[in-house]
Amino acid sequence: MNTNDRENIIVRTSIIGIIANIILVAFKAFVGLVSGSIAVMLDAVNNLSDAISSLVTIVGTKLAAKAPDKKHPLGYGRIEFLSALVVAAIVLYAGITSFTESVKKILSPEAADYSIVSIVIIASAVVIKILLGLYVVKQGKATESGALEASGHDALFDAVLSFSVLASALVYVITGLSLEAFVGLVISVFIIKSGLEMISETLDDIIGKRADVETVRKIKKLIKEEPEVRGAYDLVITSYGPNKDIASVHIELPDTMSVDEVDKITRRIEAKVFKETGIILTGVGVYAYNTGDNEARKIEGEVRRIVRDHEWTIQLHGFNVDIENKTMRFDVVISFDIERKEAYSILIKELEERFKDYKIDITLDVDLTDV
Repeated sequence: MNTNDRENIIVRTSIIGIIANIILVAFKAFVGLVSGSIAVMLDAVNNLSDAISSLVTIVGTKLAAKAPDKKHPLGYGRIEFLSALVVAAIVLYAGITSFTESVKKILSPEAADYSIVSIVIIASAVVIKILLGLYVVKQGKATESGALEASGHDALFDAVLSFSVLASALVYVITGLSLEAFVGLVISVFIIKSGLEMISETLDDIIGKRADVETVRKIKKLIKEEPEVRGAYDLVITSYGPNKDIASVHIELPDTMSVDEVDKITRRIEAKVFKETGIILTGVGVYAYNTGDNEARKIEGEVRRIVRDHEWTIQLHGFNVDIENKTMRFDVVISFDIERKEAYSILIKELEERFKDYKIDITLDVDLTDV
């Protein structure tokens, strides 16, 4: 899906959401005022926050679609993360406001008065919210819009809350028992919870999180399809907004390859990864592995046994030994269960004791991809 199509779908879906929510706000506010129901009024406030959220999504999408310029050469895609954060803040504010009003109604209760028309309007709102939520979630997944998906899930959740309002109204009509202030309190708690979860998820995107496992596997598989590549490591994927990912990776190649051959293979890899995933490989580093040397393979095997004897070591890669000049170099991926300095001290001590004549260069990597 190209950028223009994606933007158009997000804007169109958001406009539909705004129109639907404004209609619901109008009807629910009317029912709330006529019946004196705090639960219905809070449900209307919740729908109003949804409409505002959709508006924020439109603005965020438009700003994120701005073309790259000298100041922001990678574009403005991350603005969508900020718009999702604003949406979450609006939802959280609505929840806190609803909680406050519900507590007031519990402390100073007022009897509600529901009519058949009120009941029908509330029931219709439940159906509308379900349909709207399913539609928005579907479009959000199709466009990979976090803000749109969040709005869709919020709409589905609102349908559940509206159903609880409907249930409390029916209980009051049938038994005369007023539960609506307590229902409003429950609604507000769930809205607050939803807002906090949305904030947490959006902050993860802004701060940076572990890359998607399936994406990592796909990229590494594409790279290792090249017959000369023994392994792909240190894959780092950075997102600059939806569909705007750049990455870097290291590959293991034979130490007999020329610079010209390396250049050709890295260009093939970059083109293939972009074609299949849309991710731009901005850098392909190279590890040279030893070929045609039994002594080198023997040393590598011994080093691997020493390193992997520790439960906090995840992987060893990029190994290369120069027997003539007595040097060896390699990377070790360690878990988050040990400090880097401690891990380095342990490994270098053990290896220097075993290979006294060698200068050993160890680079410690963190567990970035879990693959």
